[in-house]
Amino acid sequence: QVQLEESGGGLVQAGGSLRLSCATSGRTFSGSGMGWFRQAPGKEREFVATIDWSSTYTLYTDSVKGRFTISRDNGKNTMYLQMNSLKPEDTGIYYCAASQFSGVGRSAYQYDYWGQGTQVTVSS
Repeated sequence: QVQLEESGGGLVQAGGSLRLSCATSGRTFSGSGMGWFRQAPGKEREFVATIDWSSTYTLYTDSVKGRFTISRDNGKNTMYLQMNSLKPEDTGIYYCAASQFSGVGRSAYQYDYWGQGTQVTVSS
């Protein structure tokens, strides 16, 4: 069984920054493609960013390009999402996800394990 736990969410003013972490256990983290998704109130869960097992490839949704950076530390079994220049529309619950496959993935269906989520609220 794989466990993922997000942390680092909170309340921040527009223009501020947050760093989310996703700690994993129970499986070989280093071989897994990973991703961040978010869900705003009343909306469907959406893709934010993804990273392959070796950190060679990353993908972002257009709305966060240039502001968010996804990274991982395989030695610490942890993935990160650095979020800068936050906007009110970034508000939502942020989920990390792990795949049984090693590459990047934009679709939630490509992921097998999910965390419980961490709330990010950006005030205007």
